[in-house]
Amino acid sequence: MSEVRNFDLNLLVALKLLLEERSVFRAAEKMFVSPSAMSHILQRLRQQLNDPLLMRTSKGMEPTEKALSLLDPISNILGEVATIINKQSKFAAATSERRFVIATNDYVDFIIFPPLIEATNKLAPNIQIHVKPTRSAVPYTAIDKNSVDLVIGFRDILTPHPYVRQTTIMSDKFMCLVRNDHPIITGTSISFEQFISGSHMVTSSHETGFGLIDSHLKELGVKRKVSLIVPNVLSVPRILANTDLVFSVPLTLAEHFVQLAPLKMMPFPMNCPELDLIMVWHPLQEKESAHEWLRQQILGTCHKLAR
Repeated sequence: MSEVRNFDLNLLVALKLLLEERSVFRAAEKMFVSPSAMSHILQRLRQQLNDPLLMRTSKGMEPTEKALSLLDPISNILGEVATIINKQSKFAAATSERRFVIATNDYVDFIIFPPLIEATNKLAPNIQIHVKPTRSAVPYTAIDKNSVDLVIGFRDILTPHPYVRQTTIMSDKFMCLVRNDHPIITGTSISFEQFISGSHMVTSSHETGFGLIDSHLKELGVKRKVSLIVPNVLSVPRILANTDLVFSVPLTLAEHFVQLAPLKMMPFPMNCPELDLIMVWHPLQEKESAHEWLRQQILGTCHKLAR
């Protein structure tokens, strides 16, 4: 054999397939190349190894003695290379000082982060989690530049591109909230007419306050009156308790609000699709051990909340 520096080590994969399949056609299929390209590779191997390697016989292609002696060593070498390439250092949660950046919304802040941080503080007391707000589509520039590890939000708002990784972590549905002694909405439900004629409060970072509900209403040819737009949910329970405003909110968040103020929760008066909460990340971080650990913590937290 010529010196290693003159040998194309990429040919070892092809040689292993050729010896296992004993067929140029089948080896080509497994290597995703054309039969003619595989024939060319076989010729290069014969030249570099100075051996026919595979010979035509009445039984088909048969390996030479030298070829058979190479199969096991080549398999071992390629196995070791695969191990080196795929090996990831295990995330040492107890001692890590890793900083994670998560872009998300008020819903996640209020519902998911309290139990999540309780868990991560016990398992990884030295990590830092930096939460950034996002209520619009996925901030792809931030993900591509690795300045954001994860984006968490509702699928219909984030509208993720196919190239990013994503998974659904929770599902929810809209409910309506008003104060207990609302002068018009006096029962335990709100009609569609009451919903349309009422004055609404919304949370939005956009000046118009236009959101998912308004998109559904637009399809029906109607619109609601938005009287108050606030940037987050912090003041919502107190404002609702002292006004006649109507607030539409995911069920999980509504259940918390009725415990904070004298409010009543009612079924949403329209058929809307479920709110799928998704987690989005860059494909380059798919196998990164610290990133995998954080994703598993978030999934575990959401699984417990969904019980």
